[in-house]
Amino acid sequence: MSARFNKANKETHTLFISMSRRTKGLRPEKRRGEISSFRYVEEGPEADLTVEAWGGTLGEAFGNAALAMFNAITPMEGVEQRVSRNIEVKGDDLGALLFDFLGELLYINDTELLVFSGFDVDVDEKGITLRAECRGEPFELGRHEQGAAIKAVTFYDMRIARGEGGWKIRVVFDT
Repeated sequence: MSARFNKANKETHTLFISMSRRTKGLRPEKRRGEISSFRYVEEGPEADLTVEAWGGTLGEAFGNAALAMFNAITPMEGVEQRVSRNIEVKGDDLGALLFDFLGELLYINDTELLVFSGFDVDVDEKGITLRAECRGEPFELGRHEQGAAIKAVTFYDMRIARGEGGWKIRVVFDT
């Protein structure tokens, strides 16, 4: 992990992230009127990264979980949306769908060195399918900060729930 990433930081991160240059961890500055989309959770496996993400729709919540994952890999403030990838995933249930979606994004990150900062995700709950347009650019060490090395998505403590205000997801990444 880089000096800027601190898993224990309990502050809420926002869809439009603006971070200061402190070395003790991610410190987003929330702008007036922004809607919170994810946060890093302190409780969870010691060496792993636990994320909670939410959205008005299931697709928004999935997209925000992906945004949280890539923000841990490299701060989103420096990632332009110059390249687009379309992803289609089918699962046996919503947990498997989330696992496969995030796993596919990690695979693209590992093989093509792409980092994404924009997601349009559509989830069909009945057919348990997902279609996503993911936008970002190739990672450049001189231009992008290196953050956490996320090895894998896990099923450990995975939660996907619908509430009054929309959907909430909890996912743990192996780092």
